[in-house]
Amino acid sequence: MHAHPSSRFLLNTPDVELWPARLLRARSNRDARVLSRATQVLRRKRDGAYLAAALPEGVIGLMPRWQRAPGIDDALDLLDAGALHATHAAAPDLPLSQVEVRLAALGLDADDYAARTGLALVAEPAWLAFAGLDRYRRPLWLTSETARAWQGLHAAAARDGVVLDAVSGYRSHDYQLGIFDRKRARGLSLDAILAVNAAPGYSEHHAGSALDISAPGEPPAEESFEDTAAFEWLTRHAADHGFTMSYPRDNPHGIVYEPWHWRYRPATD
Repeated sequence: MHAHPSSRFLLNTPDVELWPARLLRARSNRDARVLSRATQVLRRKRDGAYLAAALPEGVIGLMPRWQRAPGIDDALDLLDAGALHATHAAAPDLPLSQVEVRLAALGLDADDYAARTGLALVAEPAWLAFAGLDRYRRPLWLTSETARAWQGLHAAAARDGVVLDAVSGYRSHDYQLGIFDRKRARGLSLDAILAVNAAPGYSEHHAGSALDISAPGEPPAEESFEDTAAFEWLTRHAADHGFTMSYPRDNPHGIVYEPWHWRYRPATD
């Protein structure tokens, strides 16, 4: 028996994600009862709240006034048709208009930031494929092509006795905006935040084609990763699978050295 297409894809809208219910953890006894029968869950991107769930008998709300949540109509339309459109082919991009508005609200001049860093706004894909679990047992979402490439890279390393841990893959614009909101609430200035965090909308993780990689026993996102057998293996073999390190030392974007950050680029790029 084949799994329903919705069990293999995260379906994406600017405000709401449609998650396979089997990949989400219940946050209450009621959630547990509903999720055990649900196929998909409408999850608000801004804070991860579960808005509603799709059951055989219809959609049931998981929080008060869920029908008024921004973007809910688009998400419900996608619920009706999205699983039919999500395939292992390349996904179209979502519009960037919403993140541009939010950047302006942060007081960030997008044109100036792009000119200073050489980075471009990165759109989110309309769907992402399930690529397994990361080191924290969380679902790892990547574009379909990147997921296949990552699985090939991971398997090739294993054959050579090297273990690669995926630390994170796709991250939404809202995820990055949440980092900025929390830090500003603690009193940090925009310049102070930008010194250590990419501006929302400018991370390669938004595209679902980048991974942070580590090794067992190694802390995530640390320069010490370059001293591991996993990093040495990647420097020799990652390119054979389409992966390159995005931010080497002295990169032109002014981003700190990130030996853990690797992006998949198809051969046609």
